Amino acid sequence: MLSYPYQNFYEVLCSNAKNAPRKTAIFMDDRKISYAKLKDSIDTFAHFLKQSNIQKGDKVAMIVGNCEAFVVALYAITKLGAIAVPLNTFLKEEEFEYILNDCGAKMLLSSYAFAKETKPLLERTKIERIIWIEAPLDENEERFETILATTLRDVEEACEAKLDDTACIVYTSGTTGKPKGAMLSYRNLFSNAISGADSFKVTCNDRFIVFLPMFHSFTLSIMVLLPMFTCSSIVIVRSVFPFANVLKQTLLKRVTIFLGVPTLYNALLKAKIPWYFMWFNKVRIFISGSAPLSEQALNDFGAKFKKAKLLEGYGLSECSPAVCVNRLDHQKPLSVGLPLPSYEIKIVDEERMEVPMGEVGEIMVKGDCVMQGYLNHPDATDETISNGWLLTGDLGKKDKDGFVYIVDRKKDLIISKGINIYPREIEEVIYKYEGVDAVAVIGLKNEQTKDEDVLAFIQPKENVTLIEVELRSYLKKHLANFKLPKHIYFVEELPKNATGKVLKRVLKENVQSGNFLRKK
Repeated sequence: MLSYPYQNFYEVLCSNAKNAPRKTAIFMDDRKISYAKLKDSIDTFAHFLKQSNIQKGDKVAMIVGNCEAFVVALYAITKLGAIAVPLNTFLKEEEFEYILNDCGAKMLLSSYAFAKETKPLLERTKIERIIWIEAPLDENEERFETILATTLRDVEEACEAKLDDTACIVYTSGTTGKPKGAMLSYRNLFSNAISGADSFKVTCNDRFIVFLPMFHSFTLSIMVLLPMFTCSSIVIVRSVFPFANVLKQTLLKRVTIFLGVPTLYNALLKAKIPWYFMWFNKVRIFISGSAPLSEQALNDFGAKFKKAKLLEGYGLSECSPAVCVNRLDHQKPLSVGLPLPSYEIKIVDEERMEVPMGEVGEIMVKGDCVMQGYLNHPDATDETISNGWLLTGDLGKKDKDGFVYIVDRKKDLIISKGINIYPREIEEVIYKYEGVDAVAVIGLKNEQTKDEDVLAFIQPKENVTLIEVELRSYLKKHLANFKLPKHIYFVEELPKNATGKVLKRVLKENVQSGNFLRKK
């Protein structure tokens, strides 16, 4: 059992501001924000939220890029016992609209860079106001920066939130095609922080670089909340592009812990890294998640970056999200490592009976990481969580040492550039296009990029001719860019079994064998 020294995020911050007030909490661009200054900003924004009638249990949504304001908003929202709902900034207006209405968010914080997609939401959702981050001064909007500069700071340091209260709701797409909100408590997220700190031997001297999107559950938990828990520092970079800037910040800010995805590490292996970076960088741990790493990549990376360890892990949003990781003193190629301290994993068959060691089955997880449930979806919660055990939908196996290996995904999940894509969601959008009779979306590994491409197979209605360029124009309006199919195939008829279910396996085999119809 884990021991929890704090009840909520704000208690962590108060402790850091008291014990290490001048320590840098955040590096961003050329600025340094101390823990004392960060606490002042959080207290100020929390006071504004209180004056805006945000109360315990209210949902406040965040469509915010990587910046200091993300951290300030998250901690200020939860200081009041309200619930933060960080959203994927790559989504489009209709996708935001669904989620905001589903969670019943009372207020929205939006980076002004996303104004085109977020401004209409005030009229189309239940939100009462939008607070804009980095909006131009000449815009007649409520600006986050103006609020921090003009609002009185709240001197009240009490926080009503308790360990088992919901802290955040992270939306993850399901097989139904509609996103579901995974409700994560402080206990859930603290268990990840405590177990992660133990596994990575984190100290207050460590510095974490945050260039992957902060809304992502992995980045949020391991690269934002964990370093705050250990009174470490985070280096915020707005984007992975240009990647030369990520390397520059890693070097100049003396980063020690680096989180990436396999496509990034594969790119690093091919890139010509300056000799001075290789000589002077302070990185001791590279963490990889979201998709499998090849054994060759792991070995090549170890040969190139001799001073650091590349550790592969596994997780899912419903588990806050980290579940397994290889250890500094013990790792195995192709394995996602051992369960984090205090978590349990078992491999089960269709009847949920544990299978013998080495056999493949569905991965189940038990521990304080397991979410409270899906918001507004009790039936889906009951299907996913049984007696405290969470069914992941992923197929895997365990060896004699307890190391876990991911074999395949039970669901039709596609992972591209570390982002989860669910075919059903794309299929539902395509189905709405006039002239479409049937559709199937699959993911297919690209041997060149080692990533997964999204492929759509469309059966037009009888006597209908579909134009690809027109269909793509429609899809761009309704889907985030990372969900757009790379290839679209028009077919006379989709292969189906006796019950009418589309045989996606056959589609995949036909494409791989080169026997499929030409792409129009």
